[in-house]
Amino acid sequence: MKTNYEIRYAAHPEDAKSYDTARLRRDFLIEKVFTADEVNMVYSMYDRMVVGGAKPVAETLRLEAIDPLKAPFFLTRREMGIYNVGGPGVVKAGDAVFELGYKEALYLGSGDREVTFASKDAGNPAKFYFNSLTAHRNYPDKKVTKADAVVAHMGSLEGSNDRNINKMLVNQVLPTCQLQMGMTELLPGSVWNTMPAHVHSRRMEAYFYFEVPEDQAVCHFMGEVDETRHIWMKGDQAVLSPEWSIHSAAATHNYTFIWGMGGENLDYGDQDFSKITDLK
Repeated sequence: MKTNYEIRYAAHPEDAKSYDTARLRRDFLIEKVFTADEVNMVYSMYDRMVVGGAKPVAETLRLEAIDPLKAPFFLTRREMGIYNVGGPGVVKAGDAVFELGYKEALYLGSGDREVTFASKDAGNPAKFYFNSLTAHRNYPDKKVTKADAVVAHMGSLEGSNDRNINKMLVNQVLPTCQLQMGMTELLPGSVWNTMPAHVHSRRMEAYFYFEVPEDQAVCHFMGEVDETRHIWMKGDQAVLSPEWSIHSAAATHNYTFIWGMGGENLDYGDQDFSKITDLK
């Protein structure tokens, strides 16, 4: 197996105003989340979140403690949320074994133990997308399915944003230190997410888009309310959202995305909204 990682440094909003397309994509877009029999990670200086993916096909993959962590195990001082967006798979954390089907999630608390990823069928490999944040204490590992989620139906077909927000790895479902993750599914005919746009300077966020047809694309919006930028994305790609940035998108087809947050608090409703007409 092979583990690939890179470090992404934080950007000041005044500097980001001058970024061209290539610089925006270099600093915020994570183009390659999944590679067969490899683990890919981005270590972000935004609340030190690690965003990554593991796609075991012919091998069982190990979650390695990359050098920036300076720790014996990846989870020594970290918690992690994992979503399977591929075929049936298995995650082992120490002596515990968790089978994850499509769109099922797993929370792993901090603590020294080895974590591995495996697929049950190499012809239909699992794809494990994960977010990880620093943790000051240990909470129990727990598998979470959509049946366990706190579901919020929002938007409308008339507004092109009819969607179900599945809050899964959140403090209403299980205890965590910083991590909050969920999955938003847009219904057919709807393409807008997170409208009206908002920021929450207490938390950064990462978005992972999937269920995007190969010939379609997502336009992710970021930046300050009066200084927005956009990044065109494909399916199975992720994007970092700084605490000063909005995070919204429209696509050429309905899609699903996984959001992950970490920072000052665990209050999902802590959002500073802007009027749609104030966006520039």
